[in-house]
Amino acid sequence: MATTTKIEVSMRVLVVIMLLLSTGIARSQDTQQDKIRELEKQREYQKSRQIEARLDSAIQFLNNEQYEEADSRFRYVLANMKSIPSDLAYYFGKNSYHLQKYKQSVDWLTKYIQLKGTAGQFSQDASVWLKKSEDALVQQRLAQSAKAQEILAKDFTLDCGPSGKVVCPVCNGSTVIIRKTYVGEKYATCGYCNKLGYLTCEEYNQLLRGQLKAAVDNK
Repeated sequence: MATTTKIEVSMRVLVVIMLLLSTGIARSQDTQQDKIRELEKQREYQKSRQIEARLDSAIQFLNNEQYEEADSRFRYVLANMKSIPSDLAYYFGKNSYHLQKYKQSVDWLTKYIQLKGTAGQFSQDASVWLKKSEDALVQQRLAQSAKAQEILAKDFTLDCGPSGKVVCPVCNGSTVIIRKTYVGEKYATCGYCNKLGYLTCEEYNQLLRGQLKAAVDNK
């Protein structure tokens, strides 16, 4: 009986030792996981600070009219931020205008106005820059369409195909030009296609030569 009791005591001691060891291991693992999580938080925090600093410097470059450098930094922020702040849409759109990237400018400024409406800090300025970008985009498209004039003789006529028609390059066939403002959308009838969405072959060739004049929109 004494021997049996000694064995039982030994077993109990062994069980207690194993429990203590397993508890120690578990605590050690928990501590290691806590350290890993803390390191990850620190990395995320540092990365967030770095992105915020890059955004601040991009805005500063924009204000200093160093648009190429600002564009590079804005793109870094866009590529690394998980959630894009609405103000970035305004700044990037404005900077894009100065780089003559008018379509890009229109897209981002429109996005800002859609997000903030009239309540945004930059809503009124965004509307002003959006109108500038839209006007410049129209002129850019006209210039691209008329670029053939540089290499074609004035009396040269492009063949428009069997239909004799070409989708209006100014409004892209929509018949209207839509401008986003901080109070809503403003619609203007395209002055080139006469609400048809297309140009005749003769009109298209006149447009390429810079001879087609836009009708005045009375709205």
